[in-house]
Amino acid sequence: MPPPSAWERSSGSAVQIECVAAVGDKPVFAYIATLPQPQRSIAESIDTIAAQTLPDLQRSVKWGMAYYGVGDGWCLSSGAFATHVKLMFFNGATLLDPMPPVTPVGMGKATRGVELKSLGDLDEAQVAEWMRQITSVPGVGGKRR
Repeated sequence: MPPPSAWERSSGSAVQIECVAAVGDKPVFAYIATLPQPQRSIAESIDTIAAQTLPDLQRSVKWGMAYYGVGDGWCLSSGAFATHVKLMFFNGATLLDPMPPVTPVGMGKATRGVELKSLGDLDEAQVAEWMRQITSVPGVGGKRR
């Protein structure tokens, strides 16, 4: 019998997919390709919204999640969990209007996001607007203006 998949081993919190931290489009696309449905469709849609909304988009895989930025650091991330995808905006508590409802555990007091259990939960227009707002200032790890 084959060993259990990363999804079967997941405790229900962060998905235990073995990902190597790497910068670039290919690592993010590879990460998304490993996800089961519906998480894969949700992550693909988030990635598409980011690509269509943010000029000079940069991608990376860090800590088993996709990270997105636009030159001055990372601004948002998308991580798959056993039952949902969490879309998180760094400094979202101070920058986003309306403020996303979820305060992710372990991501800092200013981080806000949404938990998406199905593709139908994704409000594309609102997510694109939050992406535009959050990238108007330097992101995490970026230089100050």
